[in-house]
Parts: sequence; C-alpha cells; structure tokens
Amino acid sequence: MRVLVIEDEVRLCDALCQILREKKYMVDYANDGEDGESLAKSGAYDVIILDIMLPIKNGFEVALSLRQNHIDTPILMLTARDSVSDKVKGLDCGADDYMTKPFSPDELLARVRALTRRQGEFISDVASFGDLSFSRSGATISCGTKEVRLNYKEAQIMNLLISQPSMLYSKDDIIIKVWGYDSEATDTNVEAYISFLRKKLAFVGSKVSIISIKKQGYRLEAGECAK
Repeated sequence: MRVLVIEDEVRLCDALCQILREKKYMVDYANDGEDGESLAKSGAYDVIILDIMLPIKNGFEVALSLRQNHIDTPILMLTARDSVSDKVKGLDCGADDYMTKPFSPDELLARVRALTRRQGEFISDVASFGDLSFSRSGATISCGTKEVRLNYKEAQIMNLLISQPSMLYSKDDIIIKVWGYDSEATDTNVEAYISFLRKKLAFVGSKVSIISIKKQGYRLEAGECAK
C-alpha cells in the first residue's frame, strides 16, 4: 500500500512517515498543498493524509480540487482544527475521515487500514486499456492468452501509467512517485524501466505502447487491436 502525507510541519511529517514505514507502507510526502495536490493527482496512492493549514494551497482546496478532477483516493484530514464547522467543511470538500492533533499512532494506523479496506471495495484489481490488462495483485500484464509477470518497479510504473493513460508523466514525476523523494534514481533508471516495459508489451503482443513526448514525459497509447 502507498500513502501520501501532505504536512508542512517537517518534524510531524517525518514522524508520520516513520510510523507508516514501520508498518511496511510505501510513503511519499509533500510539505505544501500545491506539491501535494500534484502528487495526489497521479492516482498512485491508496490513502492521502492531508493537513488543512498548508502553504500555497490549504487542505480544503486540495481535497476539493482532487474530487473535482475525479481522484477518488480516500483522504484522511489530520489537523489541529477541531471545530465542528471545520470537520463539516472538510467532509464536504471530499475528505473521507477527519482526525485531530494530537493523535494516537495506533488510532491513525487503524483509520488508514479502514480507509484502505474501503478503497478495496471499489478499486478493481484489474486495470484495462486497449487490448491490455494489468493485474495489480499479480503484477502481470496480459493480452489475449499471453501473460508476463512484471518486477516490482515495472509494476509500479505500469500502475501509474494505466491508472490515467492520457496523463503525461515526466521522468521527475516517475522518480518521485516510484522511487520516492529521497531516492538517488536518475533519468537513466526511468529510461531503463520504460524499455523493459516496452519489451514486455511486445512479448504479449499488445497494441498498447508507451509513447515519449520530448521534454514532456510518457503516457500510454492504444493502437488498433490485432485481428
């Protein structure tokens, strides 16, 4: 499971990431609303933990924008603002749950688990685009009767691309979302894994391709299905 933490207090952000990573969650983070919203729009996360009082764009604005852009990732608002009016506003803006600071790590983890269970009720394990099917749990792609398994990074990149096939992902986007902010991965790593995926798409005979747009990024394109 992958969690996005959007929190501007650096110490608290670090603590939240540590709590989640100790439970084997993959965690990315942002320290302002604008960067957090950009990451969240990838659709690559199972849960978003969102503060309200953020620089550039507050949590209410971020949640509302995500819902308006049809991003259905469960949102847990975690904030010091505990008035009923703030809770109502947060939920009305699209949050699924609302938790106030200070908080118990055990309760936080329980709420994250509840949201991921709820997410599992409406996110299909199999994503399809053109003649291609991607199994998230099995980490496989298939076309017709042919199937091939993807390694961990390949599966993460494929999940990113197929979740929103028309969206362009730059190399920096992919590094942040797949390797993480603190990674030493470079453009060469991205290029290598894109090459691996293209070979596997060819192996299963899919007409879906990963196209590269110069200085912009990668996205999927569905060709004509095989006869």
